[in-house]
Amino acid sequence: MEFWRTPFDAEAIQVSQGEVHIIDDRCKGCGYCIEFCPRNILVFSERYNKKGYHPPEVLQSLGCVNCHYCEIICPEFAIYSVEVRQ
Repeated sequence: MEFWRTPFDAEAIQVSQGEVHIIDDRCKGCGYCIEFCPRNILVFSERYNKKGYHPPEVLQSLGCVNCHYCEIICPEFAIYSVEVRQ
């Protein structure tokens, strides 16, 4: 992402990285997590779960900033992220 200006303390800001975990069999394929992900790291997968829906899959594993939007928006509690220690 490119900004028109850079904050003075940009080097001092530590951006956390996250790892997304998806519980496939809970997913109902609503796509909220895909639509509202600010980094666009999720896409619908080609495979089906037990309910017959296409659960999301992680497209860019290093793109997650552990914001937890996917957790908050998921009505089935089928997705969560954890912080990756560097």
